[in-house]
Amino acid sequence: MENLIIAPSVLSADFANLGSEIHMLNESDAKWIHIDIMDGMFVPNISFGFPVLEAINKISTKFLDVHLMIEKPERYLTQFKHAGANLITVHYEACTHIHRTIQEIKSLGCQVGVAINPGTPTMVLNEIIQLVDLVLIMSVNPGFGGQTFIPNSIQKTRDVKALANKCGNMNLKIEIDGGVSITNARDLIAAGANVLVAGNFVFSSKNPKLTISDLLKLGE
Repeated sequence: MENLIIAPSVLSADFANLGSEIHMLNESDAKWIHIDIMDGMFVPNISFGFPVLEAINKISTKFLDVHLMIEKPERYLTQFKHAGANLITVHYEACTHIHRTIQEIKSLGCQVGVAINPGTPTMVLNEIIQLVDLVLIMSVNPGFGGQTFIPNSIQKTRDVKALANKCGNMNLKIEIDGGVSITNARDLIAAGANVLVAGNFVFSSKNPKLTISDLLKLGE
């Protein structure tokens, strides 16, 4: 798959050396950097906010893939755009008026994604999949890095791919976030995934740049 994108998640980076971690990603084969924003309400964890995103944006040469795991994300869309987000993904479960939120993100000039949790069926995307640039399938329960991959995520990937084909959104990006590794990446790609988020698997490896390259080769 020539268009496979590896998006390392900085949630697993060494925050005492965040600048050097971003420079490492700049030199890697990763096309995107995945940035998880958590509010301690929608998920049981707090990560970071605008100042860290702004700092990453100042030194990153990559596309910034911002994943909002927060309640009522529509309150902060403009700030995330100004902080450097190229793509803003919101959770279906966190948006009372998901269609309106999608339109607001588009009006800011950002690409737009919608994420679904492991317990959310793909059919909720029926009315909006033709409007978005990306669907993010959570392959772990959101909130913490280093969790075990949920195998049913592969079938959910197939289902989203089929839904995209049915509605004619042939350019849809299907992103998988949680527990991605060499052991499941090939099956995910075969199912239709073209963006793989890898956090702990990349940053805990002895050679993160090589690990990113190895994941990318699986799409060839």
